Amino acid sequence: MKNGKIRTYGDCVAVITGGASGIGRAIAEELARRGAAEIIVADLQKDAAAETATAIRGLGGRATVVDLDVRDDDAVRQLATSTFERFGRVDYVFNNAGTGVMGETHLLQKREWDLLIDVNIRGVANVVRAFYPRLVEQSFGHMVNTASCAGLMCTPFLSVYSATKHAVVGLSKAMRVEATRFGVRVSALCPGAVRTPLLTGGAIGGSIYELTDEEKLAFWESMKPGEVTPFARDTLDAVAKNEGIIVFPKHNRTPLTLFRLLPRLEETIFGKLHAKTLRDFPAIASMIRRREKQN
Repeated sequence: MKNGKIRTYGDCVAVITGGASGIGRAIAEELARRGAAEIIVADLQKDAAAETATAIRGLGGRATVVDLDVRDDDAVRQLATSTFERFGRVDYVFNNAGTGVMGETHLLQKREWDLLIDVNIRGVANVVRAFYPRLVEQSFGHMVNTASCAGLMCTPFLSVYSATKHAVVGLSKAMRVEATRFGVRVSALCPGAVRTPLLTGGAIGGSIYELTDEEKLAFWESMKPGEVTPFARDTLDAVAKNEGIIVFPKHNRTPLTLFRLLPRLEETIFGKLHAKTLRDFPAIASMIRRREKQN
C-alpha cells in the first residue's frame, strides 16, 4: 500500500497482534502466501507464536516473533517504535488480540469484567495509540481492528464480550472517517463463529460454566462456524477492497441486515435461543443456580 492505494500484499510489512493462533495465525499464513515482506507475530503465547513463525517461513515468508501482552501499553509502544525503526514503514496493522468469556451478566465476577475490558478495549486502544498516529504521519497504511458479529447484534451469554466488540466497531467507524483525509484506511473485522481455539476458551478467557470442550463446541454449532483458512482468504480480499465493516462467514450477513431493519425480530430470535440453551445445557442451568445462591 502506498499513499492510500493498494499496491499488493507483496512486499508489505504487517503487524498482527494475537497472531499466534486462530484468526491471527490464519491471516499471517495467508499474508505469507501473498508475498508479504515481513510479518510481525505479536502474542503472549510464546510457543504458539514460534510455531506460527515456522509456518510462515515454510510458506516462503519472513516472520518476527514478539512476546506481547496488549494490555501493557509500554510494550505495545515499544513494538511500534522498533517496527518503524527497523522497516521504515508499516503497511498493515491487524489489531486482532482478544478474548471471550461465556456467562450471563448477573453471574460475571469483577475479574471477568476486567479481563474482557482490559484485553478487548484497552488492548485495542493501546495498539491504536501506538500505531495509528504513525500511519497518519506516513500518509498510508491500513488498520484492521478485530471486532465480532457480537459487536453488531444481541448475544446472550456473551453480554460483556458483546459490549467490548460494539466499542471496537464504534471506534473503527469513527476512525475510518477521520483517517480518509490522511490517506489511511481503517476497517472493522466482524467475524461470526469461526473454528478457532477461542470457541473453547483460547489461552485466556473461556466460560464461567463447567462445560466440556465438546459442550462448548455444541453451543457454537448452532451458529454454523466457518473454517478459518477460507475466512482469512476472504478477509484479506475484503481488506484489499477497503471494506469498512467486514463480515464473514457470509451467512451472517442476512440476519444482521434483518436485525438492523427489524430490531424486535432480533430480540425475539435471541430470546428463543437463550431459552433453548438453558434447556439443552443442564450444566449451564446448574451453574446459574449455584452462583445465584452464592450471591
